[in-house]
Amino acid sequence: MSDALRAKPGPMSAAGRWLHRAFQSPAVRAPVMALMMAAIFISDTLTDLEIATAVFYIAVILLAVGRFPRRYVVGLAGICLLLTLVSFLLTKSGSREAGVVNLAISLSTICITTYLALKMVAAEGAAYEARAQLIRVARVTSLGELAASIAHEVNQPLAAIASSGDTALRWLSTEPPGVGRARDAIDRVIADANRASTIIARVREHARSAPPQRQAIRIDSVIEEAIALSHAELDRQDIALDLAMADQLPLVQGDRVQLQQVLCNLILNAIEAMATVPPHRRSLAIAAVSDANGDIELSVSDTGPGIREEHLPRLFDAFWTTKHGGTGIGLTIIRTIVEAHGGAIWVDRMKPHGARFHVRLPANGSAAA
Repeated sequence: MSDALRAKPGPMSAAGRWLHRAFQSPAVRAPVMALMMAAIFISDTLTDLEIATAVFYIAVILLAVGRFPRRYVVGLAGICLLLTLVSFLLTKSGSREAGVVNLAISLSTICITTYLALKMVAAEGAAYEARAQLIRVARVTSLGELAASIAHEVNQPLAAIASSGDTALRWLSTEPPGVGRARDAIDRVIADANRASTIIARVREHARSAPPQRQAIRIDSVIEEAIALSHAELDRQDIALDLAMADQLPLVQGDRVQLQQVLCNLILNAIEAMATVPPHRRSLAIAAVSDANGDIELSVSDTGPGIREEHLPRLFDAFWTTKHGGTGIGLTIIRTIVEAHGGAIWVDRMKPHGARFHVRLPANGSAAA
């Protein structure tokens, strides 16, 4: 049995998942908010002036903040203020003096809530941009660690191109020319050139400083790309790879490059963890399955010395590391990316040795083709 770093996050119920996804649609949000405003207006108009029902308009404001543009939120707050005034003028029952006090409280509450909520969203946006910049910096840092592996991978197709080109020339110089054999050699040249181009394209995409591009992606292709980037390092360290991916995994809504970075960093961490292990014991296992709720669970396991129990509580803390010369931001950035995708990450201590990192990502709702 393994000791878990933290309890595995509980799955959301099917009804809760449906309501969460439904409310993300503007076609659902707008009518719900309109009904809430109408209910509050009617209740505020029918109750006595001593009851400050209008303060419940702040619920509508809070539902709109972060989901609609700033100008729409300000306009919605203006409508709530107007409805509060109209309701005050239409209400005849109750103390007028108390009604004026409640009116002032309601109007000021709506204004203050709108201002603070918009400031909070602006602060969250600035924090998100700072995290995104940190992720881009970490991506370039990880590229430095992968430089030797990338150079090795690009060198292989280039060497194959030179060899196949030399073979084609030899067949063409024979009497009679071996056109068929030369054509086969040229086909290999084209295939290897395309392979080198693909490797370079992956590296450029990994290093690009563009904003996150959310789209429906196949997680198995992301895993294969991460393995391809790390393949030469796995060979150099003589690490056996065990890959297990379930068939027909659902799609994931996310940024391909960021998810690729998560897997690359976990793989590199596993490779470093096994540096002191005898070669015959070095094994890396990567698995991807669909859980009972339809979400995707990835795992990256190594056979290194494992994680000391006293280090578990601080493993994902920023700028905390046990590596000599380490920065202590790798796992922090991984967690930031995973949580930004609506997922969760945790780690198990393996027995008798090793560690297994788990990443759960919400499915996009449709199966991969």
